[in-house]
Amino acid sequence: MSHTILLVQPGNRPETRTYSDYDSVNECMEGVCRIYEEHLKRINPNTPTITYDISQLFDFLDQLADISCLVYQKSTNTYAPYNKEWIKEKIYVLLKKAAGNTG
Repeated sequence: MSHTILLVQPGNRPETRTYSDYDSVNECMEGVCRIYEEHLKRINPNTPTITYDISQLFDFLDQLADISCLVYQKSTNTYAPYNKEWIKEKIYVLLKKAAGNTG
């Protein structure tokens, strides 16, 4: 378990920046998925069930001005930065693992 800080900037203006922190990288990736799901609920308020595929999630991430993670490295007692592509890889692995467990 590595403490992970998610940094998100949805728009071009710096004041749109937010951050969230999580106990692990996986929890953070689930948080990224929840951000997208909340976005879908806002733009589809009358749809009772929201479904999406990974390419739609990745398109959403690409539309953000910035998204990155800082992951705590116990060995050096520092946080290492990771970019959008790293986040996509981690989400892909997480969702692939989740899909394999539903059946």
